[in-house]
Amino acid sequence: MRTDKFMKDLKISKKKPSYPISDRLNKYLTEYNRNSKITILYDDLLRFQGAITVYDKDDIDTLWVRVYFSEFDREEIDLSLKKVYSRLHSDGNVTANAYLNIDAIDYCTFGNSKPFRVKIRNIINDNYTYFYVKKADASRIYGLELEQMLSPYQLNFMVHGNTLIEEHIAGIPGDEFIKNNLPDCSEREKSQIAKEFVKFNERCMIRLLGDMRAYNYVIVPTHDFDHVVFKIRAIDFDQQCYEGKFKVYRPQFFKENLKLVQLVAKKFTQESIDQYKIEERSIVAKRMISYNDRIAQLLDCMVNDEISNTGNIELLKSKIYDHTLDLEFKKSKNMGEILKNALNFVKRNYEDMNTQDF
Repeated sequence: MRTDKFMKDLKISKKKPSYPISDRLNKYLTEYNRNSKITILYDDLLRFQGAITVYDKDDIDTLWVRVYFSEFDREEIDLSLKKVYSRLHSDGNVTANAYLNIDAIDYCTFGNSKPFRVKIRNIINDNYTYFYVKKADASRIYGLELEQMLSPYQLNFMVHGNTLIEEHIAGIPGDEFIKNNLPDCSEREKSQIAKEFVKFNERCMIRLLGDMRAYNYVIVPTHDFDHVVFKIRAIDFDQQCYEGKFKVYRPQFFKENLKLVQLVAKKFTQESIDQYKIEERSIVAKRMISYNDRIAQLLDCMVNDEISNTGNIELLKSKIYDHTLDLEFKKSKNMGEILKNALNFVKRNYEDMNTQDF
C-alpha cells in the first residue's frame, strides 16, 4: 500500500446531493421487507425548540447537539419513536413500550445526512441502545443493501417515504481507535488489524463505497479464547457510487488512515497483501453468487437510476478502465452500469480460477 502524496491531495466533493427513491427502488424495498409504515418522519424531528452542545468525556465538542421539544410535541414524539424501535428490532408489538424510555435525541449538522440519533433505554434493566432517523437518500440505501449482501455483516434498516431508520452499528470509531487503542495493541494484534484493513480496503473498492476516512468506519474487537479478533466495519454509506475519483473508493489513500497503511507496509510483503486481496475478492464473489437474484434486482434499480453526475461517471469509468483494461467499463452509461461491470469483473475472475485444474 502506498503512503505517497496522494494521501494529502485526495479530496471529495464537499456536498453530495440527496437523490430521491425511484419507483423501481421502492418496489425492491417493498419486496425485501425494507419498507415499513411508521408514525414519525424525519421532518417531524426538525420541530425541535432548541439544542445544547454534546461534549465527550474529555470536554471536546462531538459535533452533535441534544435537542428538546415542547412538552406537547415531546409526548407524541417519544411514543412514536418507541413504536419505531419496536418495528426495527421486533414485530412491532407495543406492549413493551411501557418499559422503554427515550433518554435523548441528538442532531448532527456535520456531513450530508444530518441524522438524528435516538437513545432508548429499558427502564427495568437499564440496558440502552441507539437508532438513527435520517433523510432517505437513494445512494445511501444502495450502500446499505450492498453492505448487507457483499460484506460479512447484517444490517437492519427500514424506509418510509423520505425517512430512513437505521440501527446503530456498535464499535470503536476508527479515528479514536487509531489514536487511543492502536499504540497499546500487541504486535500480533497489529498484524491482524493490518490484515483486516487490506481486506476492508479491497471490499470498499470492489463495491465502490467511498469516503472511508477513519471516522466513517468502526473497529470491532471480539474476544476469542486467548486473543482478540478485530474487524473493520463501515458505518457511513452516503458516498456509494457517487464520486468520480477512483481513489475515493480506496481507504488506503485517505491521510486519516495513514497509520494503518504504514502498519500494513511494516507487517506484510507485497505477496501477502496480494494474497489477502484475492481472499477478499473470492469471498465477495461467493456472496454475489449466493445473493444472485437479489443483487441482480438491486443492480437493475441502479442501472435505471440517477445517483451521480455526468462528470463523475465519465471520470470514474475512465479510471477503472485504466486499472482493469476491461472495455466494458468504457461502455458504461451511469454509475449503476459501472458497479455492475465491476462486480461482474470480480465474479468472472473467480469463476475462471475455479475452472482451472489443480
